Amino acid sequence: MKQLSVFTSLGQWFLNCSRKVKRIISISVDTLAVIVALWLAFSLRLGEFYSPPAQQLWIFLLAPAIAVPIFVKFGLYRAVIRYIGIDALWAISRAVLLFTLVFAVVVLTAGDLAGLVPRTVYGINAVIVMLFVGGSRMLARWLFTHSQQQNWAGLQTERFVPPVLIYGAGQAGAQLVAMLKMSNQMRPVAFIDDDKTLTHQQINGLTVYPFEKLIGLIERYQVRDILLAIPSATRRRRSEILQRLEKFPVHVRTLPDLMDIAEGKIEVSDIQEVDIGDLLGREPVAPDPALLHSNITDKVVMVTGAGGSIGSELCRQIMLLAPKALVLFEISEFSLYQIEKELEKLSSTVPLIPVLGSVLNQNRVESVCQHFQVQTIYHAAAYKHVPIVERNTNEGIRNNVFGTLHSAQAAINSGVETFVLVSTDKAVRPTNTMGATKRLAELVLQALAQTPELHQKTRFTMVRFGNVLGSSGSVVPLFREQIAAGGPVTVTDPDIIRYFMTIPEAAELVIQAGALGQGGDVFVLDMGEPVKILELARRMVHLSGFSIRDESNPDGDIAIEFTGLRPGEKLYEELLIGDNVTETAHPKIMRAEETVIPWQTLQPTLQAMSQANETDDSALSRNLLLSTIDGFKPQCDLNDWLQSELPESEKLKDHIRE
Repeated sequence: MKQLSVFTSLGQWFLNCSRKVKRIISISVDTLAVIVALWLAFSLRLGEFYSPPAQQLWIFLLAPAIAVPIFVKFGLYRAVIRYIGIDALWAISRAVLLFTLVFAVVVLTAGDLAGLVPRTVYGINAVIVMLFVGGSRMLARWLFTHSQQQNWAGLQTERFVPPVLIYGAGQAGAQLVAMLKMSNQMRPVAFIDDDKTLTHQQINGLTVYPFEKLIGLIERYQVRDILLAIPSATRRRRSEILQRLEKFPVHVRTLPDLMDIAEGKIEVSDIQEVDIGDLLGREPVAPDPALLHSNITDKVVMVTGAGGSIGSELCRQIMLLAPKALVLFEISEFSLYQIEKELEKLSSTVPLIPVLGSVLNQNRVESVCQHFQVQTIYHAAAYKHVPIVERNTNEGIRNNVFGTLHSAQAAINSGVETFVLVSTDKAVRPTNTMGATKRLAELVLQALAQTPELHQKTRFTMVRFGNVLGSSGSVVPLFREQIAAGGPVTVTDPDIIRYFMTIPEAAELVIQAGALGQGGDVFVLDMGEPVKILELARRMVHLSGFSIRDESNPDGDIAIEFTGLRPGEKLYEELLIGDNVTETAHPKIMRAEETVIPWQTLQPTLQAMSQANETDDSALSRNLLLSTIDGFKPQCDLNDWLQSELPESEKLKDHIRE
């Protein structure tokens, strides 16, 4: 035990040495190892303790003189010994083989002295050098690992290092265990894997168990965390695994993308919460390269609302499609700064043009389009938070309707080829002001597209889809915050359902849909199966390692509370106004055939709405929306709505007067 402690101390000392000192020690050890190996090779070949004659001593000096430069060339002194693996051993094998060949050639061409070395010595020497050089590094690695494990054990007496189970005994799982063993944050205790051929096998010192043993392992090791190490599994497969894990009282987390693992980018801090896309099990469809490049490659592209959730993701994907230049049009200075800095890291060859401005300023949009000769516009600038727009009707109309109109007119006057509006499923039979304004924005573009004298060559396209995961205002980050705070998790209604899509997939489909447009098209994206928000909340609570507190389980961890539908909120969303829909070349994109209001009919309404906007007459604006938007049925009646429109300061004055 005392000897083990000495080795541990030695390992810790070496670990604390500078890189230069470590290399000097490694070279010295290898020099001695090569000399001893050659002496052993002679002794084994001759069957006695060999005592070399004076004329043969030069061979023992020649061996390390040849070996060390070759070892340097093969990078044996650049490898970090505590992380040494199969690749390093392969490099050692090649280096020793080359050393043996060079050494043999030099000795055999040395004239009469060559006869002093039996030829079998070269082969025996190669094997011994391999054992010494490789073995010394494996021993050093063991010393370092053991030293850290001893420190870890000491830390455990001071603080609790949580035990974790690793789901997935493949390459990613083995790498994860190696990282965790080198850290002091988590203590891996076992693997779980569905591959029966791995059952009871040992990987990195841990036993692999089948899923059926999970509850026993949780109880035996008091496990509160399971780490998913299955980055190559399909999203549907991960969803199935998460469903199986839901019933267990554990916090489930996952690893990043497999590419990050392959590039060695993983750190323990990269372990993250379960991707909500895995919960939904939605498999994205491979994009059509021709559609992706059609409106972007070698063209000047502008994104309005470039700093928003959808706008920023559009920018990221556009950068990878080699545009001639990318114009970032954004009203928020900070958001513009953030997205510009992020995009600069993606590509150094695509010119980025950050522009501060409002889509309400047609002259500004027009001058930018003309100056930079913009060919494609993705119009993502919009107010989209339903309750906020409901209480600020005129501002919602001004930004969503007239912002779209002014941007479209600027595009026409500047000869922009393609104008793509990012719309929403809330535009279908809207029950709120935000949805009504987005539908009116669609009608504006449809009317312009059907009136050739109003535009020369600009193609107008609209893309309508549902909720995107992780966008600002999305329910998913809200649930995460509430769970982290200990609850309660708030759901508006037990029956509310929503369609969900990841932001990257939504942006990718928007780009492709824009390329499919002929003019005035409304495209709807296949959002998959709708998700019940209550079930989503329950799954997120369970996979965070907590139980639901309700009447049947009063001692649970986190309660779910129902707050009632917010102003203008629907129980469910739709993507189509009618049933008239046709397929396109893309399996996830459909073309909706819907009623269009001619420009001659729509223009007087827009003029009246503009006047109501100027006088801040919200009641008139609301009535104009009601008379224009087919299917607009607000949830709250006029009196409730007028009360919600009243500024808080005015409400406070009324309360004081009362």
